[in-house]
Amino acid sequence: MVATTGGADAQPALELADCRLDGVSVPARCGSLAVFEDRGAGSGRTIDLEIVVIPAVSDNADPDPLFFLAGGPGQAATELAGPTLPFFADVRRSRDLVFVDQRGTGGSGRMRCAFFESASDKEAVGESLQIDALPLDELQECLAEVEAAADPRQYTTPIAMDDLDDVRAALGYERINLYGGSYGTRAALIYMRRHPERVRTAVLDGLAPVAMRLPSNMNADAHRALDRLFADCAADPGCREAFPDLPQTFAAVLDELEADPRRLDTIHPRTGEPFSLEVSALGFASGLRAALYSSTLSSLVPWTVVRAAAGDFAPFLAQLTPLVETGEAINLGMFLSVVCAEDVSRLAAGEAERLAGEGTLGRLSMEVTAGACTVWPAADLPASYFEPVLSDAPALLLSGDLDPVTPPHWGEAVMAGLTNGLHVVAPGVGHGVLPRGCTRDVVAEFIEAGTHAGLDVSCIERLRRPPFLLSAAGTDP
Repeated sequence: MVATTGGADAQPALELADCRLDGVSVPARCGSLAVFEDRGAGSGRTIDLEIVVIPAVSDNADPDPLFFLAGGPGQAATELAGPTLPFFADVRRSRDLVFVDQRGTGGSGRMRCAFFESASDKEAVGESLQIDALPLDELQECLAEVEAAADPRQYTTPIAMDDLDDVRAALGYERINLYGGSYGTRAALIYMRRHPERVRTAVLDGLAPVAMRLPSNMNADAHRALDRLFADCAADPGCREAFPDLPQTFAAVLDELEADPRRLDTIHPRTGEPFSLEVSALGFASGLRAALYSSTLSSLVPWTVVRAAAGDFAPFLAQLTPLVETGEAINLGMFLSVVCAEDVSRLAAGEAERLAGEGTLGRLSMEVTAGACTVWPAADLPASYFEPVLSDAPALLLSGDLDPVTPPHWGEAVMAGLTNGLHVVAPGVGHGVLPRGCTRDVVAEFIEAGTHAGLDVSCIERLRRPPFLLSAAGTDP
């Protein structure tokens, strides 16, 4: 089957075949497009980009599809087709949905080595808590394996967005709509800069622009979210009564774990098998930072902290399980190829160490990332790449006010370059606004209209933090 749709001058050139995807109950079409790994040379090794198109329901579909850009960096877009499909059900009534695995992920030349595969196969949640630093000798060995089949310097965002435009052209679409979440917002912004005439609308959910310089923001943004949680608990009568002096309790737990990390013999919350692990202060803080991504999991944090202070880490382990599974879906090689070139390379000497020492929640991630980038090769990018993106395309920016990694100030910074943008802040939401409340309806209305003029976003602005869990019995009735 040949991809059809697009403008009058569009020439679809990509053969797609009917396929069925795990977790996707509707028909899909699948295929691949070969691109040169070294786009600048235009020769040599190629990458087959994996593509999934979920056709519009309507027989008279609009010519501009929605392209989904995954986060991470390192997530495979096609693997998220099933989980995200319900959020775009209204969009799909009249538009195709397109998922392309960015180079280095999923079926698009995923970077492979024994170290990456063993990391993704870990069965013990606790192993992820016991990494005080990435084993750089193993990463060096991994790099040698990767470089036998790929050049990590060719996996940055601008190269990948030129890939994406090749896919657009091959599918015969003249203009497209973009949805990007987290790192996907950076990818979308770079596509908007490099291919402005192809963008009809853009939805940017949890802004992660190039100005972010990961991991420099991890401590400050995470502690902002935790301080908000402490304040909200203190303002809630039930939470305040159940968990008095919560900030002090959290600090005491960290002090105890710093002096004496806990060795725990417990039951794995996912497999049911017995295992042992060591919980350090940084491991506990890093786990809580991850929980803050979700406003639902955040509602468990006060109870988790108080139980940990009493020596019970079972709630902490239970809420960490889905977060570890999410992390396993990220290709570390592609993550490093992006972050080492686009973020860490712009940190001054000693800056990563200084920023890591200014907080607890993000310190482990910052130290691991900065250390890994001493091994992983970084592409040289022109200075112009790091300038703010300027665009007049209709854009809807979404920020969760409780987000520990892409809070609203990043959306405000991006808005400075978007002359036709609307920034909406969801008060009670963490990382990723699309799944919450009415947001999917607002997104569908925006894409359908092609403008935010007259768009009613008040329902998003009314979203509130879920009730705090006060005990094993649940929330305050």
